[in-house]
Amino acid sequence: MRNVLISGAGIGGPALAYWLARYGCKVTVVEKAPAIRPGGQAVDFKGPTHLTVLSRMGILDDVRRLQTGGTDQEIVDATGRKLAVLPGEFTGGALEIKRGDLAGILYDRTAADCEYVFGDSITSLTETPGGVQVTFERAAPRTFDLVVGADGIHSNVRRLAFGPESNYVRHLGYYYALVDVEGDFGTVPQMYNEPGRLVATGGPKAPAFFVFASGELTYDRYDSGQQKEILARAYQGMGWQTPRIIEAVRRAGNVYLDSISQVRIDRYAQGRVALLGDAGYGNTLGGFGSGLAMVGAYVLAGELAAAVGDHRAAFAEYERQFKQYAKIAKNGNAGPFLAPATPSRIRMRNRMFRSSFLMGLMTKMGDKFATDIALKAY
Repeated sequence: MRNVLISGAGIGGPALAYWLARYGCKVTVVEKAPAIRPGGQAVDFKGPTHLTVLSRMGILDDVRRLQTGGTDQEIVDATGRKLAVLPGEFTGGALEIKRGDLAGILYDRTAADCEYVFGDSITSLTETPGGVQVTFERAAPRTFDLVVGADGIHSNVRRLAFGPESNYVRHLGYYYALVDVEGDFGTVPQMYNEPGRLVATGGPKAPAFFVFASGELTYDRYDSGQQKEILARAYQGMGWQTPRIIEAVRRAGNVYLDSISQVRIDRYAQGRVALLGDAGYGNTLGGFGSGLAMVGAYVLAGELAAAVGDHRAAFAEYERQFKQYAKIAKNGNAGPFLAPATPSRIRMRNRMFRSSFLMGLMTKMGDKFATDIALKAY
């Protein structure tokens, strides 16, 4: 029986834990947060490939039961006048659910068969002929046969096994923020743009959602106070309801601010260590992150089972299959689309939203990318 350590209890980590436990592996999941994170932004699944993986896991009905449903969002001017509508079926795919709800489903399906260690993090990885010696911030050192980094675009495992984040993560010139604000900002989800800036309320991402153009910023990703000040500076002088929204941000408890970035790496494995999801092929706000992570978990676990103990062969086949499928993560930048740089580009984007033909074409393209892999029946 293989002894596997997974770093990250978001989406990809527990999904991989499910499949590995099913194939007879002993699985440990380590997560820096004190528990599964509730709520969070909505994530979506597109096309039959994504839905097939959910079905084979036996969680499709659970996801449908907790789905948020695609929500139309009005694009307004500074006076609140509706200019266009961002269709819910475009942002929500075939099936939309809050990230925390999906993580909860996956945790419930794996907690009895896998070991979860919360509030801890890996500090070193030392590969030996027989395994990987792992040290932790809190727990005693242990040795595992394999280690998988499913710990996001700022992956700790990738840094320890492959090298500094700066070698692999490319900043795309924008930041985004999700904030659980309280206040009366209207009953209809709305979004407002000025060049290089977007602010939205009531949409699928969070009660308040922000995207703004910026060079790389230096700040503590775990310090809400710093993140609130960055948002306040970035949105100073913006019209519409923005001043009220920023005041609500100052009173909010939880703020999540991060760059819109892209992972560029030429391999998903190094020795006995592999990468899954955003750690290996992330593209922030690209719209494919959760689907790629779920399909990636299915393929990686399936190849490990098929290789019957030969992790080199399994990792090579995982890379061969997935590099083509994950190519969508190497393209595109949601920043200029959500927060166009000039008034004319904002108007052009809004005209596209008013065209049912163009919106239908973009939805079909998304579904095509999401189905661009032949799932094996492991």
